Amino acid sequence: MPTRGQTLFLCTLALLIIGVLMVNSASMSVRPVPEGAVGFDAVTEGGQLDIRSIITSRSAVYLVAALLAMALTSRLPVASIADRVVPPAHAPVGYVYAGLGAGVLLIVAVLLSVYFPGLSRNVNGSSRWIALPVVGSMQPSEIAKWAIIALLAWYTAAMGRRIRTFLPGLLPAVAAVGVVCTVIVLEDLGTGVLIASAAAVLLIAAGARVWHFLAFVPVAAVGLGAAIIHSPYRIKRIMTFFDPFADPKGAGYHMIQSMSTVAGGGLPGRGLGHGIQKFGYLPEDTTDFLFAIICEETGIVGATVVISIYLVLGWTIVGIIRDQDRPALRSVAVGVMAMILIQAMINLVVVTGMGPTKGIALPLLSAGGTGWVLTAASIGLVIAIDRATPRSGEQREPDTTAQPLCA
Repeated sequence: MPTRGQTLFLCTLALLIIGVLMVNSASMSVRPVPEGAVGFDAVTEGGQLDIRSIITSRSAVYLVAALLAMALTSRLPVASIADRVVPPAHAPVGYVYAGLGAGVLLIVAVLLSVYFPGLSRNVNGSSRWIALPVVGSMQPSEIAKWAIIALLAWYTAAMGRRIRTFLPGLLPAVAAVGVVCTVIVLEDLGTGVLIASAAAVLLIAAGARVWHFLAFVPVAAVGLGAAIIHSPYRIKRIMTFFDPFADPKGAGYHMIQSMSTVAGGGLPGRGLGHGIQKFGYLPEDTTDFLFAIICEETGIVGATVVISIYLVLGWTIVGIIRDQDRPALRSVAVGVMAMILIQAMINLVVVTGMGPTKGIALPLLSAGGTGWVLTAASIGLVIAIDRATPRSGEQREPDTTAQPLCA
């Protein structure tokens, strides 16, 4: 029987391997066969789709990088770090607020890098990426979504029981999340909603009262409405969701093709590499809509396997959260679980036509090196948290050099 850490590793490895296979399959295109023959060949970016081309593909390199990142973070002495970084319970609240504000400013600075001349990279009319040497393109929002989890975990642990209060406890945290999400929503509404949702789960798990959040519902609704109205294409996507067949060759094309791809696999699927929709019919087939290709080529069976892996991953983290007694580490694990599962849920809702079209990746599956590495690293952090969790009948030795945890 594998341990919880081993289970998380196996789930991550399984998703990454499926991701490499499906990204390579979805990236296939057609080309004429050699002169004198008739027909077409299906090939990937590097040539014919075979074991060699898959192993030497860019996505395989990202898989190795993701596993290395996970191995590195899984060995971090997270208990010692938490005991030293989190302020003592008697620390002045102003000190905690200052730390929260400094963290927000740093995250916002990272997000605003998409507007720096020479660094910004515009894709499909949106400034979400920056170009870096060696690394290539990356989205600062990927860094921001994990940084805000770490920041909120630090804040809730430092505040202790004060997080149950509205004005001195919850309001500063929500304001911090609001500032970060506002900057992100300028270019990416989906990621902003994702971060806000995961942050809410973390804060509630840390002790914030659910009814306190009701005070923010009108503000959030107005902000969301303003973000949609500000961008006509967002309004169009919502209208298209209600009736994609009103404009099947225009605004509704993406949703129709996605649903057609999902339905095309049936129970067993067409077979790995034998999908049809990836040949110029389904846009963003290697990234945001990769799950549709999974459904077409592996059918309901393959889709069930993928969803089951996410559920096992989430349930395993729940067990780690339940046994962890350090507030900061517990909050980090909650945040990682919420971020991965909510992101996966949003992607599946969009791809299956149950929500408006939105560009948001499927964690550890959709093509994207930065996303794979950072997500795997966050899971490695949860593995390290599990290693720092006292086992049944085991007493945790007090660290006399560490700052005491807040109540």
